[in-house]
Amino acid sequence: MQKKTHGIWDKRLLYQIIDSMADGVFTLDRKGRISSWNPAMERISGYTADEALGSTCAMLQFNRCFGKGCPAGIHNCGIYQYGSSEAKECFLQHKNGHDVPVIKNASVVRDENDEIVGVVETVTDMSELDKARQRAEEASLRLGEMHRFNNILGKSREMTGVFRAIKAAAASDATILVQGESGTGKELVAGAIHFNSVRSEKPLVTVNCSALPESLLESELFGHVKGAFTGAIRDRMGRFEEARGGTIFLDEIGELSPFIQVKLLRVLQEREIERVGESDRHAIDIRIIAATNRDLYSLVRDGRFREDLYYRLKVFPISIPPLRKRKEDIPLLLSHFVRRQKDKTGKPAARVSQQALRVLMDYDWPGNVRELENAIEHAFVLCERATIELHDLPIEIRRTEYRAGYLGESTHDINVSPPSKKLTREILLDLLEQCDWNKAEVSRRIGISRTAVWKYMKKWDIPLKRS
Repeated sequence: MQKKTHGIWDKRLLYQIIDSMADGVFTLDRKGRISSWNPAMERISGYTADEALGSTCAMLQFNRCFGKGCPAGIHNCGIYQYGSSEAKECFLQHKNGHDVPVIKNASVVRDENDEIVGVVETVTDMSELDKARQRAEEASLRLGEMHRFNNILGKSREMTGVFRAIKAAAASDATILVQGESGTGKELVAGAIHFNSVRSEKPLVTVNCSALPESLLESELFGHVKGAFTGAIRDRMGRFEEARGGTIFLDEIGELSPFIQVKLLRVLQEREIERVGESDRHAIDIRIIAATNRDLYSLVRDGRFREDLYYRLKVFPISIPPLRKRKEDIPLLLSHFVRRQKDKTGKPAARVSQQALRVLMDYDWPGNVRELENAIEHAFVLCERATIELHDLPIEIRRTEYRAGYLGESTHDINVSPPSKKLTREILLDLLEQCDWNKAEVSRRIGISRTAVWKYMKKWDIPLKRS
Protein backbone atom coordinates (compact mmCIF):
# COMPACT_ATOMS: atom_id res chain seq x y z
CA MET A 1 0.00 0.00 0.00
CA GLN A 2 2.83 2.34 0.84
CA LYS A 3 4.53 1.57 -2.48
CA LYS A 4 1.32 2.29 -4.41
CA THR A 5 0.84 5.62 -2.61
CA HIS A 6 4.44 6.52 -3.36
CA GLY A 7 3.80 5.77 -7.06
CA ILE A 8 0.73 8.04 -7.08
CA TRP A 9 2.76 10.89 -5.63
CA ASP A 10 5.51 10.31 -8.22
CA LYS A 11 2.93 10.65 -10.99
CA ARG A 12 1.45 13.80 -9.45
CA LEU A 13 4.90 15.35 -9.22
CA LEU A 14 5.64 14.42 -12.84
CA TYR A 15 2.37 15.97 -14.02
CA GLN A 16 3.07 19.14 -12.03
CA ILE A 17 6.54 19.44 -13.56
CA ILE A 18 5.20 18.96 -17.10
CA ASP A 19 2.36 21.46 -16.53
CA SER A 20 4.80 24.09 -15.21
CA MET A 21 7.22 23.81 -18.14
CA ALA A 22 7.62 26.76 -20.48
CA ASP A 23 8.06 24.36 -23.41
CA GLY A 24 5.08 22.60 -24.92
CA VAL A 25 4.83 18.87 -24.15
CA PHE A 26 2.32 16.39 -25.52
CA THR A 27 2.12 12.60 -25.79
CA LEU A 28 0.60 10.16 -28.29
CA ASP A 29 -0.80 6.74 -27.45
CA ARG A 30 -0.26 3.51 -29.42
CA LYS A 31 -2.79 4.62 -32.05
CA GLY A 32 -1.16 7.99 -32.54
CA ARG A 33 -3.87 9.87 -30.65
CA ILE A 34 -2.95 12.76 -28.37
CA SER A 35 -3.16 11.53 -24.79
CA SER A 36 -1.79 14.54 -22.86
CA TRP A 37 -1.38 18.25 -23.64
CA ASN A 38 0.28 20.65 -21.23
CA PRO A 39 -0.68 24.35 -20.72
CA ALA A 40 2.33 25.55 -22.75
CA MET A 41 0.98 23.63 -25.78
CA GLU A 42 -2.35 25.44 -25.34
CA ARG A 43 -0.51 28.78 -25.43
CA ILE A 44 1.73 27.90 -28.38
CA SER A 45 -0.89 26.24 -30.58
CA GLY A 46 -4.13 27.92 -29.53
CA TYR A 47 -5.79 24.53 -29.06
CA THR A 48 -7.11 23.71 -25.59
CA ALA A 49 -6.45 20.29 -24.07
CA ASP A 50 -10.11 19.34 -24.61
CA GLU A 51 -9.75 20.14 -28.33
CA ALA A 52 -6.44 18.30 -28.70
CA LEU A 53 -7.05 15.10 -26.72
CA GLY A 54 -8.02 12.23 -29.01
CA SER A 55 -6.82 14.01 -32.17
CA THR A 56 -3.59 13.28 -34.03
CA CYS A 57 -0.60 15.61 -34.23
CA ALA A 58 -1.55 16.21 -37.88
CA MET A 59 -3.82 18.96 -36.52
CA LEU A 60 -0.64 21.03 -35.94
CA GLN A 61 0.51 20.63 -39.57
CA PHE A 62 4.24 20.67 -38.79
CA ASN A 63 6.02 21.58 -42.02
CA ARG A 64 8.99 19.32 -41.25
CA CYS A 65 8.88 15.74 -39.92
CA PHE A 66 12.01 13.77 -40.74
CA GLY A 67 12.66 16.06 -43.69
CA LYS A 68 9.12 15.92 -45.10
CA GLY A 69 5.57 16.93 -44.37
CA CYS A 70 3.44 15.31 -41.69
CA PRO A 71 2.27 11.83 -42.85
CA ALA A 72 -1.38 10.84 -43.03
CA GLY A 73 -1.09 8.14 -40.34
CA ILE A 74 0.95 7.60 -37.20
CA HIS A 75 2.36 4.28 -38.44
CA ASN A 76 3.76 6.04 -41.50
CA CYS A 77 5.64 8.47 -39.27
CA GLY A 78 9.42 8.15 -39.21
CA ILE A 79 9.43 8.26 -35.42
CA TYR A 80 8.60 4.53 -35.37
CA GLN A 81 11.46 3.77 -37.73
CA TYR A 82 14.11 5.91 -36.05
CA GLY A 83 12.87 5.88 -32.42
CA SER A 84 13.56 9.58 -32.00
CA SER A 85 14.08 12.75 -33.99
CA GLU A 86 16.79 15.34 -33.55
CA ALA A 87 15.68 18.82 -32.57
CA LYS A 88 14.74 20.79 -35.65
CA GLU A 89 13.47 24.25 -36.44
CA CYS A 90 10.10 24.17 -38.19
CA PHE A 91 6.63 25.72 -38.14
CA LEU A 92 3.35 24.54 -36.70
CA GLN A 93 0.04 26.02 -37.73
CA HIS A 94 -1.73 27.89 -34.94
CA LYS A 95 -5.46 27.34 -34.47
CA ASN A 96 -5.98 30.86 -35.87
CA GLY A 97 -4.17 29.89 -39.08
CA HIS A 98 -0.81 31.64 -38.71
CA ASP A 99 2.54 29.84 -38.61
CA VAL A 100 4.45 29.62 -35.32
CA PRO A 101 8.24 29.09 -35.49
CA VAL A 102 9.25 26.30 -33.09
CA ILE A 103 11.98 23.80 -32.27
CA LYS A 104 10.44 20.30 -32.23
CA ASN A 105 11.78 17.09 -30.70
CA ALA A 106 10.20 13.63 -30.40
CA SER A 107 10.98 10.22 -28.91
CA VAL A 108 9.11 6.90 -28.69
CA VAL A 109 8.24 5.46 -25.28
CA ARG A 110 8.69 1.71 -24.74
CA ASP A 111 7.43 -0.62 -22.01
CA GLU A 112 9.40 -3.25 -20.15
CA ASN A 113 8.98 -5.63 -23.11
CA ASP A 114 10.52 -3.05 -25.46
CA GLU A 115 7.14 -2.53 -27.11
CA ILE A 116 6.26 0.98 -28.27
CA VAL A 117 3.45 2.35 -26.11
CA GLY A 118 3.47 5.93 -27.37
CA VAL A 119 5.41 9.02 -28.32
CA VAL A 120 6.41 12.12 -26.33
CA GLU A 121 7.06 15.39 -28.18
CA THR A 122 8.42 18.73 -26.98
CA VAL A 123 7.83 22.03 -28.72
CA THR A 124 9.85 25.21 -27.98
CA ASP A 125 8.24 28.48 -29.07
CA MET A 126 10.73 30.56 -31.08
CA SER A 127 8.36 33.47 -31.82
CA GLU A 128 10.11 36.06 -29.65
CA LEU A 129 13.58 35.11 -30.87
CA ASP A 130 12.31 35.15 -34.46
CA LYS A 131 10.88 38.65 -33.95
CA ALA A 132 14.14 39.80 -32.36
CA ARG A 133 16.10 38.54 -35.38
CA GLN A 134 13.72 40.36 -37.75
CA ARG A 135 14.05 43.57 -35.73
CA ALA A 136 17.84 43.26 -35.80
CA GLU A 137 17.81 42.78 -39.57
CA GLU A 138 15.47 45.72 -40.11
CA ALA A 139 17.52 47.88 -37.77
CA SER A 140 20.73 47.07 -39.63
CA LEU A 141 19.14 48.34 -42.84
CA ARG A 142 18.27 51.65 -41.16
CA LEU A 143 21.56 52.22 -39.40
CA GLY A 144 23.23 53.90 -42.32
CA GLU A 145 20.40 56.43 -42.52
CA MET A 146 19.97 57.04 -38.79
CA HIS A 147 23.47 57.45 -37.44
CA ARG A 148 24.94 60.64 -38.77
CA PHE A 149 26.21 63.71 -36.96
CA ASN A 150 23.12 65.64 -38.06
CA ASN A 151 20.92 63.29 -36.02
CA ILE A 152 22.65 64.32 -32.78
CA LEU A 153 21.39 67.82 -32.20
CA GLY A 154 22.68 70.44 -29.81
CA LYS A 155 24.48 73.74 -29.63
CA SER A 156 25.08 73.88 -25.88
CA ARG A 157 28.59 73.87 -24.44
CA GLU A 158 28.00 70.34 -23.13
CA MET A 159 27.04 68.98 -26.55
CA THR A 160 29.90 70.79 -28.27
CA GLY A 161 32.21 68.72 -26.08
CA VAL A 162 30.37 65.54 -27.09
CA PHE A 163 30.79 66.39 -30.79
CA ARG A 164 34.52 66.93 -30.31
CA ALA A 165 34.79 63.58 -28.54
CA ILE A 166 32.88 61.79 -31.34
CA LYS A 167 35.22 63.21 -33.99
CA ALA A 168 38.28 62.20 -31.99
CA ALA A 169 36.89 58.70 -31.40
CA ALA A 170 35.98 58.24 -35.07
CA ALA A 171 39.56 59.03 -36.06
CA SER A 172 40.95 56.30 -33.80
CA ASP A 173 40.31 52.60 -33.30
CA ALA A 174 40.26 52.72 -29.49
CA THR A 175 37.62 51.00 -27.38
CA ILE A 176 34.93 53.52 -26.42
CA LEU A 177 32.73 53.66 -23.31
CA VAL A 178 29.62 55.83 -23.80
CA GLN A 179 27.98 56.83 -20.53
CA GLY A 180 24.65 58.54 -20.09
CA GLU A 181 21.14 58.20 -18.75
CA SER A 182 18.47 56.28 -20.66
CA GLY A 183 17.16 58.27 -23.61
CA THR A 184 20.21 60.52 -24.05
CA GLY A 185 21.18 59.00 -27.40
CA LYS A 186 24.01 56.59 -26.61
CA GLU A 187 23.23 54.43 -29.66
CA LEU A 188 23.26 57.52 -31.89
CA VAL A 189 26.71 58.41 -30.59
CA ALA A 190 27.95 54.87 -31.26
CA GLY A 191 26.53 55.03 -34.78
CA ALA A 192 28.09 58.44 -35.44
CA ILE A 193 31.50 57.13 -34.38
CA HIS A 194 31.20 54.07 -36.62
CA PHE A 195 29.86 55.81 -39.73
CA ASN A 196 32.52 58.50 -39.55
CA SER A 197 35.37 56.02 -39.10
CA VAL A 198 37.41 53.95 -41.55
CA ARG A 199 35.15 51.00 -40.67
CA SER A 200 32.02 52.70 -42.02
CA GLU A 201 31.69 50.28 -44.97
CA LYS A 202 31.66 47.30 -42.62
CA PRO A 203 28.83 46.19 -40.28
CA LEU A 204 27.69 47.97 -37.14
CA VAL A 205 26.20 45.23 -34.94
CA THR A 206 24.18 46.18 -31.84
CA VAL A 207 23.64 43.89 -28.84
CA ASN A 208 21.53 44.79 -25.80
CA CYS A 209 23.31 43.00 -22.97
CA SER A 210 20.29 43.22 -20.63
CA ALA A 211 17.79 41.67 -23.06
CA LEU A 212 18.89 38.03 -22.77
CA PRO A 213 19.80 35.66 -19.91
CA GLU A 214 23.43 34.61 -19.55
CA SER A 215 23.13 31.31 -21.47
CA LEU A 216 21.44 32.90 -24.49
CA LEU A 217 23.68 35.98 -24.42
CA GLU A 218 26.80 33.81 -24.52
CA SER A 219 25.52 32.08 -27.67
CA GLU A 220 24.34 35.40 -29.15
CA LEU A 221 27.75 37.04 -28.67
CA PHE A 222 30.13 34.17 -29.38
CA GLY A 223 28.04 31.79 -31.51
CA HIS A 224 27.81 28.03 -31.01
CA VAL A 225 28.49 24.75 -32.73
CA LYS A 226 25.94 22.06 -33.50
CA GLY A 227 25.07 20.03 -30.41
CA ALA A 228 26.47 22.55 -27.93
CA PHE A 229 23.11 22.57 -26.11
CA THR A 230 19.50 21.51 -26.63
CA GLY A 231 18.20 23.27 -29.71
CA ALA A 232 21.65 23.92 -31.21
CA ILE A 233 20.80 22.13 -34.46
CA ARG A 234 23.49 23.77 -36.57
CA ASP A 235 26.64 25.87 -36.25
CA ARG A 236 25.79 29.52 -35.69
CA MET A 237 28.00 32.57 -36.02
CA GLY A 238 27.90 35.00 -33.06
CA ARG A 239 27.56 38.78 -33.14
CA PHE A 240 31.32 39.30 -32.67
CA GLU A 241 31.97 37.38 -35.89
CA GLU A 242 29.10 39.16 -37.68
CA ALA A 243 30.82 42.47 -36.88
CA ARG A 244 34.11 41.31 -38.43
CA GLY A 245 35.92 44.31 -39.89
CA GLY A 246 33.33 46.68 -38.40
CA THR A 247 32.04 47.72 -35.00
CA ILE A 248 30.08 45.95 -32.28
CA PHE A 249 28.01 48.13 -29.95
CA LEU A 250 27.40 46.52 -26.54
CA ASP A 251 24.55 48.42 -24.91
CA GLU A 252 23.78 48.14 -21.16
CA ILE A 253 27.26 46.72 -20.52
CA GLY A 254 26.75 47.10 -16.77
CA GLU A 255 24.23 44.23 -16.81
CA LEU A 256 26.77 41.56 -17.84
CA SER A 257 27.12 38.54 -15.56
CA PRO A 258 30.58 37.76 -14.09
CA PHE A 259 30.96 34.82 -16.49
CA ILE A 260 30.32 36.94 -19.62
CA GLN A 261 32.58 39.66 -18.20
CA VAL A 262 35.47 37.17 -18.14
CA LYS A 263 34.80 36.12 -21.75
CA LEU A 264 34.54 39.75 -22.91
CA LEU A 265 37.82 40.60 -21.18
CA ARG A 266 39.50 37.81 -23.15
CA VAL A 267 38.10 39.24 -26.40
CA LEU A 268 39.46 42.69 -25.54
CA GLN A 269 42.88 41.31 -24.61
CA GLU A 270 43.40 38.74 -27.35
CA ARG A 271 40.93 39.72 -30.10
CA GLU A 272 39.86 36.08 -30.31
CA ILE A 273 36.59 34.30 -29.56
CA GLU A 274 35.54 30.71 -28.88
CA ARG A 275 32.13 29.52 -29.97
CA VAL A 276 30.05 27.75 -27.33
CA GLY A 277 30.79 24.02 -27.49
CA GLU A 278 34.19 24.16 -29.19
CA SER A 279 37.79 24.87 -28.19
CA ASP A 280 39.01 26.38 -31.48
CA ARG A 281 39.71 30.10 -31.39
CA HIS A 282 38.71 32.52 -34.12
CA ALA A 283 40.58 35.78 -34.63
CA ILE A 284 38.34 38.82 -35.03
CA ASP A 285 39.09 42.32 -36.29
CA ILE A 286 36.47 44.55 -34.67
CA ARG A 287 36.05 47.86 -32.91
CA ILE A 288 34.18 47.67 -29.59
CA ILE A 289 31.91 50.45 -28.32
CA ALA A 290 30.19 49.84 -24.98
CA ALA A 291 27.46 51.89 -23.34
CA THR A 292 25.83 52.04 -19.94
CA ASN A 293 23.38 54.17 -17.98
CA ARG A 294 24.92 52.96 -14.72
CA ASP A 295 27.93 54.15 -12.73
CA LEU A 296 30.40 51.41 -13.65
CA TYR A 297 32.99 52.60 -11.16
CA SER A 298 30.46 52.18 -8.33
CA LEU A 299 29.79 48.65 -9.59
CA VAL A 300 33.55 48.01 -9.52
CA ARG A 301 33.78 49.22 -5.91
CA ASP A 302 30.82 47.02 -4.97
CA GLY A 303 32.51 44.00 -6.57
CA ARG A 304 29.82 43.59 -9.25
CA PHE A 305 31.97 44.56 -12.22
CA ARG A 306 35.55 43.51 -12.93
CA GLU A 307 38.06 46.31 -12.45
CA ASP A 308 40.34 45.04 -15.23
CA LEU A 309 37.39 44.93 -17.67
CA TYR A 310 36.32 48.43 -16.60
CA TYR A 311 39.69 49.90 -17.52
CA ARG A 312 39.82 47.91 -20.78
CA LEU A 313 36.48 49.40 -21.79
CA LYS A 314 37.24 52.92 -20.54
CA VAL A 315 40.10 53.62 -22.96
CA PHE A 316 38.20 56.62 -24.35
CA PRO A 317 35.07 57.55 -22.33
CA ILE A 318 32.32 59.81 -23.68
CA SER A 319 29.70 61.18 -21.28
CA ILE A 320 26.39 62.39 -22.71
CA PRO A 321 24.70 65.05 -20.56
CA PRO A 322 21.04 64.60 -19.57
CA LEU A 323 18.58 66.96 -21.22
CA ARG A 324 17.88 68.81 -17.96
CA LYS A 325 21.51 69.99 -17.99
CA ARG A 326 21.37 71.35 -21.54
CA LYS A 327 17.93 72.93 -21.72
CA GLU A 328 19.14 75.53 -24.21
CA ASP A 329 19.06 72.69 -26.75
CA ILE A 330 15.34 72.07 -26.27
CA PRO A 331 14.10 74.64 -28.86
CA LEU A 332 16.47 73.17 -31.48
CA LEU A 333 15.32 69.63 -30.69
CA LEU A 334 11.68 70.73 -30.76
CA SER A 335 12.07 72.21 -34.25
CA HIS A 336 13.66 68.98 -35.46
CA PHE A 337 10.98 66.70 -33.98
CA VAL A 338 8.11 68.93 -35.11
CA ARG A 339 9.48 68.97 -38.65
CA ARG A 340 9.93 65.19 -38.62
CA GLN A 341 6.36 64.58 -37.38
CA LYS A 342 4.94 67.07 -39.85
CA ASP A 343 6.64 65.25 -42.73
CA LYS A 344 5.52 61.90 -41.33
CA THR A 345 1.86 62.74 -40.62
CA GLY A 346 1.09 65.56 -43.05
CA LYS A 347 -0.56 67.51 -40.23
CA PRO A 348 -0.39 71.35 -40.23
CA ALA A 349 1.29 71.78 -36.83
CA ALA A 350 4.52 73.71 -37.40
CA ARG A 351 5.29 75.48 -34.14
CA VAL A 352 4.94 75.26 -30.35
CA SER A 353 3.05 77.94 -28.46
CA GLN A 354 4.86 80.09 -25.91
CA GLN A 355 2.83 78.61 -23.05
CA ALA A 356 3.66 75.06 -24.13
CA LEU A 357 7.32 75.99 -24.68
CA ARG A 358 7.53 77.47 -21.18
CA VAL A 359 6.28 74.21 -19.66
CA LEU A 360 8.58 72.13 -21.87
CA MET A 361 11.54 74.21 -20.73
CA ASP A 362 10.54 73.86 -17.07
CA TYR A 363 10.10 70.06 -17.18
CA ASP A 364 13.00 67.94 -15.87
CA TRP A 365 12.88 65.28 -18.66
CA PRO A 366 13.72 62.08 -16.74
CA GLY A 367 13.42 60.22 -20.07
CA ASN A 368 15.71 62.76 -21.78
CA VAL A 369 15.66 63.33 -25.57
CA ARG A 370 13.65 60.17 -26.22
CA GLU A 371 10.89 61.43 -23.89
CA LEU A 372 10.89 64.81 -25.66
CA GLU A 373 10.51 63.12 -29.03
CA ASN A 374 7.66 60.99 -27.70
CA ALA A 375 5.97 64.09 -26.26
CA ILE A 376 5.94 65.75 -29.68
CA GLU A 377 4.61 62.58 -31.30
CA HIS A 378 1.86 62.55 -28.63
CA ALA A 379 1.06 66.19 -29.41
CA PHE A 380 0.72 65.44 -33.13
CA VAL A 381 -1.85 62.75 -32.38
CA LEU A 382 -4.09 65.37 -30.71
CA CYS A 383 -3.24 68.58 -32.52
CA GLU A 384 -5.17 69.55 -35.66
CA ARG A 385 -4.02 73.17 -35.75
CA ALA A 386 -0.89 74.98 -36.86
CA THR A 387 0.30 75.44 -33.27
CA ILE A 388 0.88 72.85 -30.55
CA GLU A 389 -0.78 74.11 -27.37
CA LEU A 390 -0.27 73.16 -23.74
CA HIS A 391 -3.27 70.79 -23.68
CA ASP A 392 -1.72 68.78 -26.56
CA LEU A 393 1.21 67.69 -24.37
CA PRO A 394 1.26 64.51 -22.23
CA ILE A 395 -0.41 64.96 -18.84
CA GLU A 396 2.76 64.32 -16.80
CA ILE A 397 4.44 67.24 -18.57
CA ARG A 398 1.40 69.53 -18.26
CA ARG A 399 1.40 68.95 -14.52
CA THR A 400 4.71 70.81 -14.39
CA GLU A 401 2.71 74.02 -14.59
CA TYR A 402 0.91 73.35 -11.34
CA ARG A 403 3.19 71.11 -9.30
CA ALA A 404 3.94 72.84 -6.01
CA GLY A 405 5.18 76.01 -7.69
CA TYR A 406 8.90 75.29 -7.90
CA LEU A 407 10.91 78.30 -8.95
CA GLY A 408 12.55 78.34 -12.36
CA GLU A 409 16.19 79.06 -13.09
CA SER A 410 15.66 82.68 -14.16
CA THR A 411 16.01 84.28 -10.73
CA HIS A 412 18.60 86.97 -11.35
CA ASP A 413 18.04 90.29 -9.57
CA ILE A 414 15.43 88.61 -7.36
CA ASN A 415 16.14 88.38 -3.69
CA VAL A 416 14.43 85.02 -3.18
CA SER A 417 15.40 81.56 -2.02
CA PRO A 418 17.36 79.16 -4.27
CA PRO A 419 15.58 77.67 -7.33
CA SER A 420 15.01 74.35 -5.59
CA LYS A 421 12.92 75.92 -2.82
CA LYS A 422 9.15 75.53 -2.83
CA LEU A 423 7.01 78.56 -3.64
CA THR A 424 5.37 79.99 -0.53
CA ARG A 425 2.91 82.82 0.16
CA GLU A 426 5.70 85.03 1.49
CA ILE A 427 7.92 84.47 -1.57
CA LEU A 428 5.01 85.18 -3.93
CA LEU A 429 4.14 88.41 -2.07
CA ASP A 430 7.77 89.52 -2.26
CA LEU A 431 7.84 88.82 -6.03
CA LEU A 432 4.59 90.72 -6.57
CA GLU A 433 6.10 93.74 -4.82
CA GLN A 434 9.30 93.55 -6.89
CA CYS A 435 7.28 93.29 -10.13
CA ASP A 436 4.84 96.08 -9.17
CA TRP A 437 2.06 93.45 -9.01
CA ASN A 438 2.50 92.56 -12.68
CA LYS A 439 1.36 88.92 -12.70
CA ALA A 440 2.80 88.25 -16.17
CA GLU A 441 6.26 89.34 -15.02
CA VAL A 442 5.97 87.21 -11.87
CA SER A 443 5.02 84.16 -13.95
CA ARG A 444 7.96 84.78 -16.30
CA ARG A 445 10.45 85.00 -13.45
CA ILE A 446 9.12 81.93 -11.66
CA GLY A 447 8.71 79.89 -14.86
CA ILE A 448 5.01 79.04 -14.43
CA SER A 449 1.93 80.33 -16.26
CA ARG A 450 0.04 83.49 -15.30
CA THR A 451 -3.02 81.30 -14.62
CA ALA A 452 -0.98 79.35 -12.08
CA VAL A 453 0.04 82.62 -10.38
CA TRP A 454 -3.64 83.66 -10.10
CA LYS A 455 -4.51 80.25 -8.61
CA TYR A 456 -1.84 80.59 -5.95
CA MET A 457 -3.02 84.12 -5.14
CA LYS A 458 -6.58 82.84 -4.73
CA LYS A 459 -5.41 79.85 -2.68
CA TRP A 460 -3.44 82.07 -0.26
CA ASP A 461 -6.05 84.84 -0.21
CA ILE A 462 -3.76 87.41 -1.86
CA PRO A 463 -5.64 90.37 -3.47
CA LEU A 464 -5.27 90.78 -7.24
CA LYS A 465 -4.14 94.38 -6.75
CA ARG A 466 -1.91 96.10 -4.20
CA SER A 467 -4.15 97.27 -1.35
